[in-house]
Amino acid sequence: MKGLLCSPLPMLLLLLPPQETELGFAGPKCRTGPLDLVFVIDSSRSVRPFEFETMRQFLVGLLRALDVGPNATRVGVIQYSSQVQSVFPLGAFSRHEDMERAIHALVPLAQGTMTGLAIQYAMNVAFSVAEGARPPEARVPRVAVIVTDGRPQDRVAEVAAQARARGIEIYAVGVQRADVGSLRAMASPPLDEHVFLVESFDLIQEFGLQFQGRLCAVDLCAQGTHGCEHHCVSSPGSYSCHCRAGFVLQRDRRSCRAIDHCSFRNHSCQHECVSTLGGPQCRCREGHDLLPDGRRCQARDLCNGVDHGCKFQCVSEGLSYRCLCPEGRQLQANGKSCSRCREGHVDLVLLVDGSKSVRPQNFELVKRFVNQIVDFLDVSPEGTRVGLVQFSSRVRTEFPLGRYGTAAEVKQAVLAVEYMERGTMTGMALRHLVEHSFSEAQGARPRALNVPRVGLVFTDGRSQDDISAWAARAKEEGIVMYAVGVGKAVEEELREIASEPPELHVSYSPDFSTMTHLLENLKGSICPEEGISAGTELRSPCDCESLMEFQGRTLGALDSLTQNLAQLIARLENLENQLANRK
Repeated sequence: MKGLLCSPLPMLLLLLPPQETELGFAGPKCRTGPLDLVFVIDSSRSVRPFEFETMRQFLVGLLRALDVGPNATRVGVIQYSSQVQSVFPLGAFSRHEDMERAIHALVPLAQGTMTGLAIQYAMNVAFSVAEGARPPEARVPRVAVIVTDGRPQDRVAEVAAQARARGIEIYAVGVQRADVGSLRAMASPPLDEHVFLVESFDLIQEFGLQFQGRLCAVDLCAQGTHGCEHHCVSSPGSYSCHCRAGFVLQRDRRSCRAIDHCSFRNHSCQHECVSTLGGPQCRCREGHDLLPDGRRCQARDLCNGVDHGCKFQCVSEGLSYRCLCPEGRQLQANGKSCSRCREGHVDLVLLVDGSKSVRPQNFELVKRFVNQIVDFLDVSPEGTRVGLVQFSSRVRTEFPLGRYGTAAEVKQAVLAVEYMERGTMTGMALRHLVEHSFSEAQGARPRALNVPRVGLVFTDGRSQDDISAWAARAKEEGIVMYAVGVGKAVEEELREIASEPPELHVSYSPDFSTMTHLLENLKGSICPEEGISAGTELRSPCDCESLMEFQGRTLGALDSLTQNLAQLIARLENLENQLANRK
């Protein structure tokens, strides 16, 4: 039989270490990869004490040659006679010292030889997850080594077949008086690789060497002489070098170089391609941003990406930006702010929708929009006065017309306003505007002073009450009404709220984040110098002061024309002289 240890072992000679300890195995550790290994040891009465001691030493020496650990080889030991006893399960120890201590403490059972019972125990208990075996889905090999010296007193063929069917690889080792037929009935195929017959316990260590050769190979990578730059992968009697992801092996089969993915010319990057370990990545030139498709680039809108500080409008220009002012106003020396409304005397009340449909984050955008309107105004007790009213299911004056005398105070108060988050009672809000907001008690100037009264209603949806009566009443009271709608605002309601013509008094934006463009529509009438509705004093063209002003402008224009005519005559004379000299 090929499994007999008296036969030549040329492969074994290659695995033998230079020196052997007594019944032990020196040299490099056995690198098997993950393995669940259970030794099933016969401790029946037929095994004499000195023979059992030899088996104990063999077991200790074999364990020392294994790469033991939770993620490598897990070892369990059971002994049997007429009963089965667990010496230690697979999950008990991960150190050789602990295993050796348990083996040295082992006391033989010295009874019958129930080998079938021992196989049943190994299959159902020793290789269970509860005992430390790794689950079947982990696909870790399960190996049982049965060492016996006699004939089983129970049946082994059927239970051994069940164990093999469950994926347990069985090595059957018979010593001295063992029954060869029983060994062949227990072992896994091919039998010449799984059945071993040892002439005596003194020679059992030779089985250990051959068994080690079956399971193990010399790990050439572990010797540290492979020269691989990244990874060394062992194979039986050899090794190969592998590179990390993103690298390729060079001609020397040891060193690695990064893969230049961009050189393949299949990246389709609009601007630049950058090769990374994960593959090609597109990059945009300065001043551009990569689009979501990861390939194309778009010129960066710096106005949305930086704190530009423009008080009215920001315009991106390549790698820079500039601030713009509305028509009729000039950019100040700081390059950010615009000249304010001049000589303005306006009482302005802002009626802001705080219903739950607006949502908190959008309400913050509304407050910022209100402060942009304030930036247009020359806020002062004698100039423009600003009041703010918020409405939802109720109406609340946030601050009246007469409370704050500077733009900074108004803006700070606007930012401090808390969101109501209820219904949309626009009609109730208009009534409050007419009856209270423009009263002298709230800070409005007396009607005798002819200070324009302007109401600006900001809403994002349909009113839950009637607006008709108080919208008409507001305009009858001489209040110039503006309606600003966002999102789901109803156009018919906006037109009903606003003064005539609606084209000049109704503004709409589909989204809260794009409301800034509405400022241009509002500035013309809110700023006094840009319309007669702002309260500019009208004078008769026949008044003395009007005639003098007209005369002054006319004389100035005539003087300018005279100077231009004199310059033209001088140029003609110079041209004539040049022509004469050429002749």
